[in-house]
Formats: sequence, C-alpha cells, structure tokens
Amino acid sequence: MEAVLWYVLTGTRGGPNRVRILTAIDDRPRNANQLAEHLGLDYTTVRHHLDVLREHDVVERTGDGYGTVYYPTEGTRRHWDLVEEIAEGLPL
Repeated sequence: MEAVLWYVLTGTRGGPNRVRILTAIDDRPRNANQLAEHLGLDYTTVRHHLDVLREHDVVERTGDGYGTVYYPTEGTRRHWDLVEEIAEGLPL
C-alpha cells in the first residue's frame, strides 16, 4: 500500500488534487458532486481522480449512481501517516 500511495499521490500531476480529495473524504464521506463543490474542482476532474483512487484500492464507495459516497479504504487508513507526510511535501 505504501508504494501505491506514493505512486498515486506523487507520481502524476494529479497528486495534489488526490490528496485534497482523500483529506476531504477522511473528514466526511462525500459524493463526487459534494467533493467538486467543497474543493472548487470540476465534477469530471473529481470523477477521474476518484476512479484512479478506486482502481488502486485507495478509496471505496457505497451507494449507487449520483448518491455514491466515497471514503478511504482500511488499507489507506492504516497508512494515513504516510498520506499526511506526502501532503506536507505537495503544493496544495
């Protein structure tokens, strides 16, 4: 999981936004529209990042369609100190 977090949060241009999304859903699980509004990002951008985070088992979801809510996986929560370490080094 550590290698996955380093890759998805620092290995691409989208890393800072992914950290912002992770931090937001750790604070409170949200759907993509709520995340877009909360973070001031385009809805399709948020959906893209959520898809990448899901593909790498960093976040999971519950519910269907528009009401689908996202939250960090247990593996991500176990390595939350690493997420915070990565966040400190990124321009958010």
